[in-house]
Order: sequence, then C-alpha cells, then structure tokens
Amino acid sequence: MSSENAHGGGPLLLILSSPSGAGKSTLTRRVRDQIENLEFSVSHTTRSPRAGEQDGREYHFVTRTQFESDVRAGRFLEWAEVHGNLYGTSVAEVERAGHAAGVIFDVDHQGARMIKAQRPDAVGVFILPPSMEILLERLRGRASEDEATVQRRFRVAREEIAHYGLFDYVLVNADLDKATLDLTSIFRAEWCRRRRAAQHAERLLSAARDLPTVEGAD
Repeated sequence: MSSENAHGGGPLLLILSSPSGAGKSTLTRRVRDQIENLEFSVSHTTRSPRAGEQDGREYHFVTRTQFESDVRAGRFLEWAEVHGNLYGTSVAEVERAGHAAGVIFDVDHQGARMIKAQRPDAVGVFILPPSMEILLERLRGRASEDEATVQRRFRVAREEIAHYGLFDYVLVNADLDKATLDLTSIFRAEWCRRRRAAQHAERLLSAARDLPTVEGAD
C-alpha cells in the first residue's frame, strides 16, 4: 500500500478494543509493521506510567485537573473513566494524522461508541481471547499488577466482552500470527471499499472527459 493517502478521503479510522489481556497492544504493533504509514492515536490518561512507558509514546500522561479542563474545552473526540483513571482521545491526534493511510485507536467500548457517533465511517474491531482461562493466565503474567488488580480486570473483562456487538468485526487472538494477518486483511479490505475510492474514481472520469478523443480507438 502506498505511503500516501491515494484515495484523498482522509485516513481510515481503525478502532481496536478488547478486554485487558487479549493482546490488543501487541497486535497494534504488529499490524503497524505490516502497513506503511499507519499512525497510532496516543491517548491521554491520568494513570501513572508503568515501567518502561514514556510520555507521548504509550500515552500522554496528564493530571486529572488538566484532563478535566480539556474535557470542558471540548478537546477530546472521546473520553471515559476506566479502573478509576481517565482516558481520552484528543481531536488534535486525528488532525495530526491527516495524510496517513490510517489511524489506530486503542479504546474501550465506551470510547468506540463515542468515536462512532462522531465518525460513522470508523471501522471497529473487537479482539477476543481464545478462552477466559487463558485470559486470566495472561493477566496474572503481568508482573506489575497484584492479584486484587488482576481479579478486578478479569471482572471488567467479562463486562467488556458483552459489548462485542457494537463492532464491525470480531477477531479471536488464539494464534498471534493468524490474528495479525486477519487484522491486516481487515484494514486492506476496508481501504478498498467503494465509498473510500469514490473521489479518486470521479477524478479519473473527470480527467478522461478532458482528454482528446483518439480516432479509430475501440
């Protein structure tokens, strides 16, 4: 896929959502390696950085006071409170990626609903674990979280899964290579939808009308 947005209709907005531990972050990194010029929308959050995280890379880490001020000023495309912390996607993130092939949003079902309300053309993908047992194992594999946090995230995961019906696609992450291929295929198929290519097709037709007719051509 070209590094330029050949369709001219703006980047494809790809919403990824999943319960904690389903592998969404890993899939995001892998699909960005497969698709040229695919941007990641860095969310704002009031939670503290985890080990190895950097401000502006995984998240924009801000205070609750600053976050609430931005909400009042209408600077977020979506925002929600999750596990006692605030998370949001700024309008500026979408504007910044105007010439990209696409933008990935890593949000929960509340954020997905809010983005879809403002941008119905956005494509939503919900990622499921192969089983609840494996999901629990993955959550416990995070050394940065204690058992109480693991259990809270596991309870929330069941609630998150109940909202899978909001999304256009549901992807089961049982095998990472296959899940990466599936997600890449979803992006490429959506990129080729008629409504996205319509502007380019009409430009070609307009240009063809202005070309001189070749005598004797079939």
